[in-house]
Amino acid sequence: MPRPRSINQNNMPDALPNFRNLGVVLRIVLMVNGLALFVVLTQATSMQDIGQRMLHGSAFLQPVLLSSLLLLYALNTALTRLNYRLGMAGVLLAAALVSVAIAQLGGALFSSPTEYGAFYIWSHVALSIFTTALILAYFRLRAHSLSPAFSGARLQALQARIRPHFLFNSINAVLGIVRSDPKRAESALEDMSDLFRMAMADNRELVALKREVELSRQYLALEQLRLGDRLKVDWQTQDMPQDALVPPLMLQPLLENAVYHGIEPMHDGGEITVKLYRSGKEMHLDVYNPCQAQGKNHTGNKMALANIRERLDLQFDLEASYSVDAGKDYYRVHIQIPYIKEESP
Repeated sequence: MPRPRSINQNNMPDALPNFRNLGVVLRIVLMVNGLALFVVLTQATSMQDIGQRMLHGSAFLQPVLLSSLLLLYALNTALTRLNYRLGMAGVLLAAALVSVAIAQLGGALFSSPTEYGAFYIWSHVALSIFTTALILAYFRLRAHSLSPAFSGARLQALQARIRPHFLFNSINAVLGIVRSDPKRAESALEDMSDLFRMAMADNRELVALKREVELSRQYLALEQLRLGDRLKVDWQTQDMPQDALVPPLMLQPLLENAVYHGIEPMHDGGEITVKLYRSGKEMHLDVYNPCQAQGKNHTGNKMALANIRERLDLQFDLEASYSVDAGKDYYRVHIQIPYIKEESP
């Protein structure tokens, strides 16, 4: 079963919006009601007339709007399989059919007997099609405006991943065991290769969570070459769904931040706790690390964490959240995103 796509997930300027995304639905509701209010304000002659026109118009508008959103929610997966023009035609047709159905079933309730008729029905259908086309145009323009943001986010992710201190420390750690433990050195070089390959890849598509975990374990293995027993990790993945999809390079930057700002400055090191679990239709990621009193840790520009926030906003809109709980001797990051299943082969 293919996952729903949206302009926020695949960055395709000519892709339909994801009608199952909360942010998309809220924008549609606000836009439609805002347009209705604008029309009323241009036609009303008094404050009392504004209220009457809004009440009269909403009697037809709200059932059409809600029914259209429910229908598009149901058809979302099918629409994403079509090219943009066919998908757009499908959305316009759905809006027109809903308008006809509402007008036929309850048109007499929304208008006087002298107004109700074929002209009343088709005028509202035309208005519904026009409004829907306007909304689709808005989402298409929004997708185009997000394209530079995705490019910038990709560049930031690349810069954040290839930090000089990590590269040099990893190379020195590998050099230190080349003669004493050549197999481990070879494995470490393979881990470095995987990390940099992922950093160079296009980060717009979602990837398997299990692959992110594997990549993060490879990163921590490199850090343990130089930190040894000072670095301990508690992986709590017993409730992690194996088919979940997440943005790439979401977990590893959090762990890098935990190592660099939390574990490394501490003389005796410490333990990082990683908890990955599903709750209903949501995926949760929690990274906890101890740290010294504020002011004694490494300073940094937090580029990686800011980049994660930006990519979550771009890919999931209002359906994702990023929160930080920083205490005197600990630091915890919690991320919640929609649970999206990996496509079946």
